[in-house]
Amino acid sequence: MISEAQKRQMRDAVAEIRAKMADAARAAGRDPKDVLLCAACKTRTVEEVRCSADLPIDLFGENHVQELVEKTDANAYNGKPGHFIGHLQTNKVNKVVGRAALIQSVDSTRLLDKIDAAAARLDVVQDILVEINIGEEASKSGVDADGLFPLLESAAAKEHIRLRGLMAIPPADADETAARRFFAQMRELLAKANAQHYDRAQMDILSMGMSGDYTAAIAEGATLVRIGTAIYGARDYSKKA
Repeated sequence: MISEAQKRQMRDAVAEIRAKMADAARAAGRDPKDVLLCAACKTRTVEEVRCSADLPIDLFGENHVQELVEKTDANAYNGKPGHFIGHLQTNKVNKVVGRAALIQSVDSTRLLDKIDAAAARLDVVQDILVEINIGEEASKSGVDADGLFPLLESAAAKEHIRLRGLMAIPPADADETAARRFFAQMRELLAKANAQHYDRAQMDILSMGMSGDYTAAIAEGATLVRIGTAIYGARDYSKKA
């Protein structure tokens, strides 16, 4: 059961986030409506997510396949889109394609092939983002900048995949100056990708920025920010395996 205090906390948090998003967009000469708020709801219960779906959140992002399945099947998003934003194993692709409106974390041709095949079986076109390991961290998934364009070309050749843009997570220890530098690199890479005029592509999404750095990401061109802790509070990882 969600308490009234929890509901109020989420409502106030989303209002504050929306205000900061709007201020950051205007400061960058952008329309606030051009930046979407994705609630990153890893480890959050169906009840928590359903409650937050009544707030001015545009979409929801899941890191774990089982949570995407559970919350989608329970209609926890209340008709709003659900995205997959975590590392996707190839053996779980079939559970994600057709459920996720957008897969944000594609980083290999093997994963592309699996997504394309699963989408073909369902006779759908699956929207994807290519994830870039912008900080070149060994511990993180994502393609490096050198491998980006060959992967984009492979994606554009798939009949049942539509390229929608790029996603990245800067290093956690990056200060604001460093984070903005990474975000600026992402903006430049998206512009270069758009200049290729790939077939079956609509490269209009730049997914970057989380609870600690979303205003800097918006300043550098983010069109989608992924925010969890600032909405729901600190995660309790004991709730989920």
